[in-house]
Amino acid sequence: MTMVSDAGRGRVRLAAGALAVIGIGVAGGLVGGSQADAAGAADPDDDYRAQYHFTVPDHWKNDPQRPVYVDGRFHYYYLYNGDYNADPTANFGTEWRLATSYDGVVFADQGVAAPKKTNANYDLWSGSAVVDHANTAGFGAGAVVMLVTQMDHPTLAQQANASGPQAQFLWYSTDGGRNFQPYGEAPVIPNEGRADFRDPKVVWDAERGRWVALIAERDRVSFYTSPDLKTWSRVWEYVNPGIGTIECPDLFQIRADDGSLTWVFGVSANGYATNEPATFAYWTGSFDGTSFAFDQAAPQWLDHGFDWYGAVTWEDPAAPLDRRYAVGWMNNWDYAHSTPTWESDGFNGTDSITREIRLKRYGSTLSLVSQPVAALANIATARADLGDVTVDGFLPLAYEGDAYQVEADVTWQTASNIGLQLRRSADGTRHADVGVTETYAYLNRGQTGYPAGTWKSESRTPFSNDDGRVRLRILVDRTTIEVFVDDGRYVHSSQVFAPPGDDGIALYSAGGPATFHDLTITEFGSVAQRPAQLIGDFEGATWGAGWTATGSFAAAAPSASSLVGQVGAQVADTFAGGGDPATGAITSPPFTVDRNFLHFLVGGGDHPLGVEPATSVQLLVDGQPVRTATGEDSARLRPVEWDVREFAGRTAQIQILDDATGEWGHVMVDQFLLSD
Repeated sequence: MTMVSDAGRGRVRLAAGALAVIGIGVAGGLVGGSQADAAGAADPDDDYRAQYHFTVPDHWKNDPQRPVYVDGRFHYYYLYNGDYNADPTANFGTEWRLATSYDGVVFADQGVAAPKKTNANYDLWSGSAVVDHANTAGFGAGAVVMLVTQMDHPTLAQQANASGPQAQFLWYSTDGGRNFQPYGEAPVIPNEGRADFRDPKVVWDAERGRWVALIAERDRVSFYTSPDLKTWSRVWEYVNPGIGTIECPDLFQIRADDGSLTWVFGVSANGYATNEPATFAYWTGSFDGTSFAFDQAAPQWLDHGFDWYGAVTWEDPAAPLDRRYAVGWMNNWDYAHSTPTWESDGFNGTDSITREIRLKRYGSTLSLVSQPVAALANIATARADLGDVTVDGFLPLAYEGDAYQVEADVTWQTASNIGLQLRRSADGTRHADVGVTETYAYLNRGQTGYPAGTWKSESRTPFSNDDGRVRLRILVDRTTIEVFVDDGRYVHSSQVFAPPGDDGIALYSAGGPATFHDLTITEFGSVAQRPAQLIGDFEGATWGAGWTATGSFAAAAPSASSLVGQVGAQVADTFAGGGDPATGAITSPPFTVDRNFLHFLVGGGDHPLGVEPATSVQLLVDGQPVRTATGEDSARLRPVEWDVREFAGRTAQIQILDDATGEWGHVMVDQFLLSD
C-alpha cells in the first residue's frame, strides 16, 4: 500500500551530534534546544554504512552466531569473509569474527576468533558457542566451546564450491572466547550421508545435566544429546517439508507474562510457498529432553519483513527466563550480493537492531513480542517532540534525515489507510511507506530503491481496525527500515536502498483525518566499529615486519608449537634462541595507541620485570615500561588485557624480554591485538 504526492516542504535537520530536545514551531519548522557532548559520527565518505546498526568493518558478513556472556560482556560472533569480492559464484570461505558489547548496541571489533584454513576442514560455517562452566568437555572450567559446521576434509574442488560433506566439529577457547583452536580434525558428529547437515545449536539441559544439539537438515531438524560435548547420540527429529530449506534452529525456555514457563523451538525458514515470511519461524510447546511437543502445528513468525534471516536469540543474564535478546542478518539469499554498500563503501553486511523479546499470552495463544533493546536510548543525540499532528490527506514534515527513530500513537475514526512516507525524495516520487489499513499493517519499499530482481516489495501482517488506534515505532537507517506495530507481536524488517539525499518524511491518511499523538523523531550517534589492529601473530618465518631482536634471538624465529591457548601454528618462544640460557629482547615496530585495550597471550617463566632476571612482556611508551606481564612457570598461555586509554595518541612498542638463564628461563607469547 503506497501514498504518493508531489507536495514540497522545507527541510531542517535535527541539531547534529548533541542530544537536543526540540519542539515544533508555529510555522512548522523545528526549533533547536539544549546541547550535550557530541557522539561519534560515521565516516562521511560512507554513503550507505548504517549509523546505529551493527555493520561488518569490511568485506562480508552473513549469519549471526548466538552471543555468550563472558566477564561482563557479550561476545558476539558472526560469519566473516575477508576475501569477499561480490561474486556470487565464488566461495572463498567464512570464519568466525568477534565483536564484544556491554549492551547489544555499541560493539567493539576484536578481529577473527576462529580462522578458516586452520585445518583440513577449510572454512567455518554456522554453529554455536557455550560456556562450559562445569568443565564437561575437559578444556577447563569456563572454557568457551563451539560446535560448528565445517566440510569434512573437502577436496580442492569442494572447497571452491562449498560442496564438501557437512559435519559438526568442536573448537575451544581458553582465553574467554577471544581465540579458538580446533579439537582435532575429526567431526564429533559425522555426516553419515546427508546432503544438508549444518548449523548446530547447543543448549544446556539443566534438568537432565546434559547438552542438547539441534542440527538443520533441509526439511528437518535432528536432536542430539551429549554428556561432554564430544560424544553425541541422535535421539529425535522434527520433519516439516512445507517451509522450504530449514536452517539455524533454536531452542529455549522462557516465562510468559502470565507466569507460565514455556519452551520455544525456532528455525530460519522459507515460508513463501504458503504465503508466509522467510525469517524466523517458531512454535511454543514442551520439551522432555529428547523431543518437542507442539502447542500447534502452524508456526508463528518473529519477523514478517523480507530481511531478517539467520536470527539468533540469547538470554538476558539479568533475567534469563523472563526475556531474551535477538538479532537477525538484514539480507536475503535471493539477492544477497546486490547491496550498494559494497561498491560504495567496501562492505556487505548489516544486522538488525538488537531486540528484547518476551512471551505474551493472547487468549489461548502464546506469542513472542519484540521491541528495540532499551540501551538504544543511551546513544540518542537529538530528539524532536512534535506533539499531536493531525493530517487529512498528506502532510510533509519539516525534517530531513536518513538515520532516526520515529514514534507515534495514531488515532482515527473513518480513515481506511494511515501511515508515513520515509526516505522521501525532494520531488516526492521516491519513498518507502509504513502504515495500516482496515485489515493489515504494511511496509512497502517498492517506490524507492530496494534489492534488484525481486518481487518482495511489500510485507503485510494482520491488523484489526476495531478501535481506530495503532502505535508505530519505526527505525530508519541508511539501508534498512524496521517497523514495530503496537506491542511488537508483528514486526517488519527490510532493506531499503533509498539514494543518499532522499531524507524527507511525510504523514498521510485516506478516507478521513488521523492524529499522530506524541510524534517524536530521535537521532542516534554512530556505532561504527574501529577495526582491531593485529600487532604481531608470529606466523611467518621471522618475528614479523619491523620487529627487531637482540642477543640470542637475533638469528632465531617463531616456533611451531601446540601450546594450550595458542593461536595459529606458531608462537614467539625465547627458548628458540638456545634453550633456557638464551637471553635478549624482541621488540615490535613503533605503533600509535589508537584503541582502548591491548590483548595478548603469555606463558613460560614467572620472572617479573623488576625482580631480575626477568622473563616478561612490556609495553614501552617513550622507551619506558608502563605495563608488564610475565608467565606462571607454565606452558599454558593465559590471556592478558591491558587498558591503554591513558596513552591514547602516543607512540608505543611491545618488548619481549628474557634475561633469565635458569629453570623456566624463557617466555612464550602470542597474538598481540589492539582493540576497543
